[in-house]
Amino acid sequence: MVWYYILLYAVIQGVTEFLPISSSGHLVLAHEWVNSHTGMDNAQDRWAEDAVIDIAVHVGTLLSVLLYFRHDFFKMTKSLACVKSEAGGSSRAMVLYIIIGSLPVILCGYLLHLWQPDWIRSPEIVAWTTLVFGFFLWMADRFSKHIKPIEQMTLATAFLIGLSQVLALIPGTSRSGITMTSARALGYTREAAAKFSLFLSVIAISGAGVLAGRDVLLNGNSFLGTQSLIAVGVSFIAGYASISLMINWLKTHDFTPFVVYRALLGCVLILMLYL
Repeated sequence: MVWYYILLYAVIQGVTEFLPISSSGHLVLAHEWVNSHTGMDNAQDRWAEDAVIDIAVHVGTLLSVLLYFRHDFFKMTKSLACVKSEAGGSSRAMVLYIIIGSLPVILCGYLLHLWQPDWIRSPEIVAWTTLVFGFFLWMADRFSKHIKPIEQMTLATAFLIGLSQVLALIPGTSRSGITMTSARALGYTREAAAKFSLFLSVIAISGAGVLAGRDVLLNGNSFLGTQSLIAVGVSFIAGYASISLMINWLKTHDFTPFVVYRALLGCVLILMLYL
C-alpha cells in the first residue's frame, strides 16, 4: 500500500475516532474509495491490507487517549493498588463504571466478529446511520437537562451508556457519538459525556484491535513494517489533537457543528447512492 493511502487512513482514524462523527464509517468509505482507485480486485488481499492498517491506526488513537488522560488513568491504577485505602475511592469506582459500561460491547462485538456480515460495512448503511444518529445526538444535546458532572456517574447510568455503545458496531453510528448522546440524555454535562465516552474508548479500541490482530496472525499475514509505524504515529498525533480540540470546544459550546457535518455527509452519501 502506498504511503499516502497510509496517511489518509491514519489521519481519518485519528481525527474521527473521538469526535461524534464515526471513525468506522469514515474508514469504510475510505477503504471503498482507495480500493476503487487502486484496482485491487482480490478480496483477500484487500482484507489483509485493510485489517493491518486498521490495527495500526487504532493503536495510535489508543495511545493518544491514554496520554491525554494520563493523570486520570494513573489515579485509577494507583487506586487499584491500594484497594483497602479509603483514598482513591472515586477513581476505583470509575474503573468499575468503565468495565460495566464496556461489557455489552465486548460480548456483542465478539459475536458480531464471529458472524462477520458483509452488509454491515456497506456505504449505504454508513449513509443512513450517519444521518439518523446525528439527529439523535442533536435531540439529546438540545432538549436534555445537563446538570450532572462525571463524578455523579453511577453503575446504572454507566451500564445504560454501555448498552448504547453496542449500536456503534454498525459503521456510521459513531461509538463516541452514541455514548455522548446517551450520557446527554441521562442528564450529564457535555464535558462529562465526552470524558466518559473517551474513558470507554480504551477498552473498545483495545478489544477491536485484539480481535483484528488475532485474525491477521491466524491468517498468516504480517504487519507492513515501517508503514504500520507511520500509521501509528500519524493517528496518534491526529487523535491527541482531536481530543484536545473537542474537550476544549465542549466547555463553552454544543455539539451543533458535529450534527451539521453528519447531516451534510449523510445527505450527500444518500444522494450519491440513490441518484
